[in-house]
Amino acid sequence: MSETAKRYIDEYFGQTDITELVRTYGSPLYVYQEALLRRRCREMQQLVQGVPFAAHYSVKANTNLELLRIARDEGLHADAMSPGEILALEAAGYDADAIFFIPNNISRDELRFAADRGILISVDSLDQLDLLGSVQPGGRVSLRLNLGIGAGHHEKVITAGDDTKFGITEAQLDQAQAIARQYQLTITGLNQHIGSLFMEPAPYLAAAERLLSAARCFPDLEMIDFGGGFGIPYHKMAGEARLDLAALGSRLSEMAKRFASTWPRPLMFMTEPGRYIAAEAGLLIGTVHAVKQNGPRIYVGTDIGFNVLARPMLYDAWHDLLVIRRGRLLPQTGLETVTVTGNICESGDQIAADRPLPELRCDDLVVVLDAGAYGYSMSSNYNQRLRPAEVLLPESGRPRLIRRRDTYDDLLRGMLFPVESDPAD
Repeated sequence: MSETAKRYIDEYFGQTDITELVRTYGSPLYVYQEALLRRRCREMQQLVQGVPFAAHYSVKANTNLELLRIARDEGLHADAMSPGEILALEAAGYDADAIFFIPNNISRDELRFAADRGILISVDSLDQLDLLGSVQPGGRVSLRLNLGIGAGHHEKVITAGDDTKFGITEAQLDQAQAIARQYQLTITGLNQHIGSLFMEPAPYLAAAERLLSAARCFPDLEMIDFGGGFGIPYHKMAGEARLDLAALGSRLSEMAKRFASTWPRPLMFMTEPGRYIAAEAGLLIGTVHAVKQNGPRIYVGTDIGFNVLARPMLYDAWHDLLVIRRGRLLPQTGLETVTVTGNICESGDQIAADRPLPELRCDDLVVVLDAGAYGYSMSSNYNQRLRPAEVLLPESGRPRLIRRRDTYDDLLRGMLFPVESDPAD
């Protein structure tokens, strides 16, 4: 692991001094590598061959405008899940025809927000389809289907099958078509999402086959979105294998070409990579502020609370950790089993439980790998903590701040205080 870790640090940071980054921009700190982000964009853009294809970056994974601009520059379209994400995409230069709105349980006003911009909307229930029809009669719509196949790294992120809130089921397709006819809506798209972080192609390919089978019931289709959930190796320091994109892409391309050859009009195929684009391009650096033993456990206290990185608390998610002391990577020798925690007032505030790590001291830096997806985008001000800064390591040039750290003024901004009356009045 030591050589793997050293190679990782050298390739990620190059000549950038990690300690100087933290000294300049503070701790904790999110850092992104532009070259790796662009590489992942290009891999997804090339996933499906032989048919019209677009990879749609799922903005919820990371909404930083600079990263969105890079994704747009690489030719990726984008999925939005809220009006706020639409606004972020517009600020990053995205046009309406490159945005796909895939919300869940939203209001009439939010539907109108997207419809007024000419953005294609996906609905995932009969009630939402009916509501959209009343907002945009005669318009185009996509249906999010739940065809029974789900997959993911945790039950909370499996988004298809019986135990999930998402999607129109196969048994409801006739009702969906009847509602569409009532409002003269044209069903021009179908989409699905089976879950997040699959590492084996089989469930995704099975779901794609089922989606293509259902698609034959919709003669006006112009787009089929196979969904996302492409996993990355979070256990890379232990040599975890990558998702075989070449094998997945080859099978997906064959299926898409076969279907398109029988379709009477041009058809666009899509995927929704979010995590795969952003996760490995970003990492999180924090500082050790306390080391102590309670009973049999050694606790390493850092400034990376779950307000900064929520995935371990929410999903028991694993992130590889590396330790930097005075600018140098500590070797993976003399390990002791520790629980790395944050500074939030809850016992569940843990980054890693019972993890073998080099002996840590105060002021060491802890580097949390693969934190570019669902890291900052899920952060909060819980415990009135400040959210960290974000820094980009460009392909050329010096590190650049792409989001400033919160200030204490930010915590009070937006709150309304009553005006005290003068006792003399």
